[in-house]
Amino acid sequence: MVDSPLDAKLTKQVVASLNRILELELAGVVRYMHYSFMIFGHNRIPIVAWLREQANESNAHAILAGEHITTFGGHPSLKIGPLLETHQHDVNEILIEAHEHEKEGLDAYYELLKLATGTSILLEEYARDQIAAEEMHLADIRKMMRKPGSIK
Repeated sequence: MVDSPLDAKLTKQVVASLNRILELELAGVVRYMHYSFMIFGHNRIPIVAWLREQANESNAHAILAGEHITTFGGHPSLKIGPLLETHQHDVNEILIEAHEHEKEGLDAYYELLKLATGTSILLEEYARDQIAAEEMHLADIRKMMRKPGSIK
């Protein structure tokens, strides 16, 4: 790899980590768009809007990951992360699948943070920002899965 301020071994690890993130974020685009098509019922409009917002955000995150890959001299993956689907299109089942996907993404960003800490402020800050965003997604999903009136 060329054009990286990191040593060759670390650059290879960082690019692999970023490519995993890119693949997960691209899977998020597909996943959230698919979910948005499968929502029916009287709450469809706000749920579809939220899911499509998540697809757009995953796309923006994929762009950031791809840009970082090329910044460090790597080649962005053309793969898409796992798209396992339960074929359960109930909103709660969709939220459970989304929660699992977001947890996997969070883990990937933490992996990148471990590699970046003390080696690259650029990557460290990027990883921290994305971790905060993923933690907020997880919090939102958990709140959406709660039953109304569950807080006493």
